Amino acid sequence: MDAFEVLVASIFERDGFWVRPSFKVELTKEEKCAIRRPSSPRWELDLIAYKAGTNELRIIECKSYLDSRGVGINAFIGSNEKLKSRFKIFNEQYLCEVVVQRLITQLLGTKSILADPKIIICLAVGKFSSDKDKIAVKELFNHKGWELLDNEWLCRRLKLIAKGSYQNEVLDVVAKILIRTKINRVI
Repeated sequence: MDAFEVLVASIFERDGFWVRPSFKVELTKEEKCAIRRPSSPRWELDLIAYKAGTNELRIIECKSYLDSRGVGINAFIGSNEKLKSRFKIFNEQYLCEVVVQRLITQLLGTKSILADPKIIICLAVGKFSSDKDKIAVKELFNHKGWELLDNEWLCRRLKLIAKGSYQNEVLDVVAKILIRTKINRVI
């Protein structure tokens, strides 16, 4: 699990979710053929997060892209298949449906979730290509009913953690140092 995924997972755990990183979905041979990937290994999801109190199951794709160009709208609506392939769960509706259904079946089989969970597809993003791309991606996600966990969401969550009582976790320490320190005076 990469550091960005650890950050996002830690935030969800603070909100009462159990979180599983790099979750392998056990697709059947028939399902692999149906999504046109007959030789595919198990399907891997960056994070899944579940909260029994609200019966919410979140499927979270994480893209930090902090030292790269960032996430752009072309990854979702453009004709660049290489870009779109990085966001398969968002760009291939049938694939998403098959993976989600198998995930639910798998989790119900182990009694890890309650029946009929509310499914929320999320994308956690550390950096966008531009403000224009960020606005366009937000609009698309609102239209599709997906949840965008952008850098502003991350900052809001870190501020809340910094205001909370101390816990001996990397997330708390970093949040408290960054938020409580007058960063502009230090740098």
